[in-house]
Amino acid sequence: MKIASFEFNLRELSGSFGNLGTFLPLAVGYFAVCGLNPAGLLVMMGLANIATGIFYRLPIPIEPMKVIAAAAIAQQWSPSMVYASGFSMGCIWLIFALSDIASRVSRMTPAAVVRGVQVTLGILLVIQACKMLVTSWILGSIALLVGMGLRTSRRFPAAVVLVLLGIGIMATKNQLGSIHNPGFTLPPLTIFSPKEIWQTLLLAGFAQIPLTVTNATIATSCLISAYWPNRTVSPRRLSLSQGLMNIVPPFFGGMPMCHGAGGLAGQYYFGARTGGTNIIEGVVELSLGLFFAASVAGLFSSFPKPVTGVMLLLVGFELIKFARDVQGKSNILALTMTVALSLASNMAIGFVGGILASIVLTHQRRPNKG
Repeated sequence: MKIASFEFNLRELSGSFGNLGTFLPLAVGYFAVCGLNPAGLLVMMGLANIATGIFYRLPIPIEPMKVIAAAAIAQQWSPSMVYASGFSMGCIWLIFALSDIASRVSRMTPAAVVRGVQVTLGILLVIQACKMLVTSWILGSIALLVGMGLRTSRRFPAAVVLVLLGIGIMATKNQLGSIHNPGFTLPPLTIFSPKEIWQTLLLAGFAQIPLTVTNATIATSCLISAYWPNRTVSPRRLSLSQGLMNIVPPFFGGMPMCHGAGGLAGQYYFGARTGGTNIIEGVVELSLGLFFAASVAGLFSSFPKPVTGVMLLLVGFELIKFARDVQGKSNILALTMTVALSLASNMAIGFVGGILASIVLTHQRRPNKG
C-alpha cells in the first residue's frame, strides 16, 4: 500500500529493523543496569519515530546517543541521571539549530573527512559484529547468507527473515516463556535535578557533542544526499529534530536520542525508502511499550547475538563502501588520517585531524607563485 510519499509494505518493514543491531544492546543495558522503564523508553522512541517519518517523509533513524549510553551503563547511572542527560542534549541541539552551528561546520568540512567518519563507524560496527559472531559461527554464517541473499527481495525482505529466524531460535530454546500477558502500561512521569544535568554533562554529555555533530548530523545529512540526490536535509534541520526529540521525552522516561549515519545505512540496506519505515517502527515500539513493557527486557536480552551481529556486519560494510567515492591522493590521505585518528582515539579527534590534514595537503598542491 502506498500513501503519498509513504509506503507501507514488507520492504519498509524490513528497513525498520535495520537499526536493531545498535539499538538492542544499549536498550538492554539501560533496562538491566540503569533501571529505565521499558514503557517510557519505547513509547517515547516510538512517538519520535512517527513524528520524524511524517516530518521528513524519508527514513531518518532514531537511535540512542552512544557515548551517553555507554557511560550510563558502565557507570551505572540512576534513571534520573539518564533523563537529565537527555534534557541537556535537547537544550544544546536547539541552540545548535537556532545558531546553525552544524551547517557552518558542514560547509567547512571536506567530503573526504565526512567519508572518513562514515568509514570509521563502519569499521567499529564490523568489530562489534565479530564479537557477537564468535558466540556461534554456524548460526552467524546462516544468518549472513540470509542477509546477503535476500537483500533485494520484496517478498522475503532480509531483516524480516532475520528477525523471524531469531525469534524461532528463541522459541526452540524455550526463551519465549518470559512473555507476560498483554497489559496496558503508560509511560511514567519522571523528574531530575539541575545538579544531575550538570553532572551528566561532565560525565558524558560534552563528549557526546562532537560525535553527534559528525555522525548524527553532518554525516547523516551527506548520506541522505547520497541515497536521495534530489532530496536535501540540512544539518540545521537535523539539529532541530534532535533538540525537539530530547526536550520532552525525558519527562516521560525517554532516553537521549539522536539520528545517525549507521542507522540510516542499516535502514537503507534492508529496504527503507520512505518515511513509512519510521512510522512502522514507531507503531511497533509504541505497541511493545504500551502492552508488553513487562516482557521487553527479557525478550531483547535473549535475542540471538549472531543474528544481531550479522545485521551489524552488513551495515558496517555498507558504510565502508563509501570510501570508494574518494578520489585523488590528497583526499585519500585525508580520509586515511581521519580513520586512523578516530580508531586510535575518538571520532572528534579524527574529525579535527582529518580537516587539518586536508588543509595542509590542499595548500601543498597549490603552485608556488613566489
